[in-house]
Amino acid sequence: MIYGTAWKEERTEALVQSALSSGFKAIDTANQRKHYHEAGVGAALKHAFDQGLDRDDLFIQTKFTSINGQDHRLPYEADAKPASQVQQSFERSLTHLGLSFIDAYVLHGPCTGQGLIDTDWEIWHAMEALLDAGHIGAIGISNVNIEQLNALYDGARIKPQYVQNRCYAQLGWDYSVLSFCLKNNIHYQGFSLLTANPMVLAQLGPLSQKHQKTPEQVIFRFSQQVGMIPLTGTSSLAHMALDLDLDFSLSDDEIQQIAQMGLGH
Repeated sequence: MIYGTAWKEERTEALVQSALSSGFKAIDTANQRKHYHEAGVGAALKHAFDQGLDRDDLFIQTKFTSINGQDHRLPYEADAKPASQVQQSFERSLTHLGLSFIDAYVLHGPCTGQGLIDTDWEIWHAMEALLDAGHIGAIGISNVNIEQLNALYDGARIKPQYVQNRCYAQLGWDYSVLSFCLKNNIHYQGFSLLTANPMVLAQLGPLSQKHQKTPEQVIFRFSQQVGMIPLTGTSSLAHMALDLDLDFSLSDDEIQQIAQMGLGH
């Protein structure tokens, strides 16, 4: 289970501290001030390390966001070449987070909605160079469709190890991308599992009662059992504890039942 830090602004530091205190060991952020406060994550990490938490026990993931996904608060020079922008953004991420090593560095999304363009490849090659230099443990991509993922996997010297996508039940739980990831040893991270799927949560009453878990816990356990790493961005201490309490299993029939919810058949 990964704790996601988007859209938390001035609450970021306190909420990440709470997540770490609750037992989360994986934190996701981005050097995109439009939606993330990466320095707030860094402040929370410093506090946790000061309290004795071991860096080696944590998985820290951040992202490079292209200029079309940024606002005016750019983490790099606007007129720099893409490879230089990656380097500048990464160095600022290290400063924000107070770290010398990032476990996973993720391209926040391709520059366009269809295919990969030259800029995407320049960015990816710069990320490969960071991995070659030993500054990161893995690279990945977010907000990607199956055609783009196929192209990246075929053309990249270093294959993506992580994919992070918004996951809609109405679109088959991102089945084509998830299947590709499972077949190619790529870790699939699913976000918006709750906010994107209110119609599924509303149907989970019987399963929730059977397992004596909340509908949210059922969704997260379902996602784990079909091969996803779920993200949660809850601001509730109670929900943080519940999100980590997934010590139950759904049957194959129950998994199939949930998989079909939202599809209309």
